[in-house]
Amino acid sequence: MTHTYTVTGMTCNSCKAKVESALQNLDYVDDVQVNLEAQEARITMTEHIANKTLQDALPEKYQISQKKEQNIFASTSKQVEEKSDLKKLFPLFLIFGYIITTAFLLNNSPMDWSSFMLDFMGLFYIVFSFFKLLDLKGFPESFKMYDPLAKVVPAYGWIYPFIEVVLGLMFLMRFQIPLALVITLIVLGITTVGVTKTLLDKKSIQCACLGTALKLPMTKATFIENSIMMVMAIIMLIKIYSS
Repeated sequence: MTHTYTVTGMTCNSCKAKVESALQNLDYVDDVQVNLEAQEARITMTEHIANKTLQDALPEKYQISQKKEQNIFASTSKQVEEKSDLKKLFPLFLIFGYIITTAFLLNNSPMDWSSFMLDFMGLFYIVFSFFKLLDLKGFPESFKMYDPLAKVVPAYGWIYPFIEVVLGLMFLMRFQIPLALVITLIVLGITTVGVTKTLLDKKSIQCACLGTALKLPMTKATFIENSIMMVMAIIMLIKIYSS
């Protein structure tokens, strides 16, 4: 069942992320969609949750109350209009397409696959860090919902976008490539553990890979994008140390 609630007190994307995180952690909650502009939260739950339980889960700054449905047909219409996961992921696929095309054009005369992978990883980090830095306050809250290290060390969520910037520059400038590859395996390995657990638990949460500017669902695509980067890093390390 899905219910719509009015949530007051939200003033920025950081507030939005806090509300989503708090409500998502409640028992019987499958999905939480928060609309900052409309000051609304759509909560999908397997069992009815009392409004007091929802309110107790939120910081005192935020007030939540259930909106009365106009009619059954209006509710059904909204559900039909919800975007499919594939459509929600379109920005991610589009960005990947641009990165792959750019890396290919930079290295196709003649084709150099090693340089292609380094440029791909460099562009990947620079582009993805850009979206994270658009809302540096809101990103850590979304990131710690699935990243194991960010849950334990909140400061990690704040510095993670800058780690991506540095790694991107290292790959594009061909500076200390072995070190950049090892760091890539570590940071993406940690995140992939959290992504895998989220997918196995069948939780519907927001993916922070493109920050909070674009609301992307956590899907297998997130796992695949991390895996691609890790496979490239392993291939490059093997090539470097076997030559």
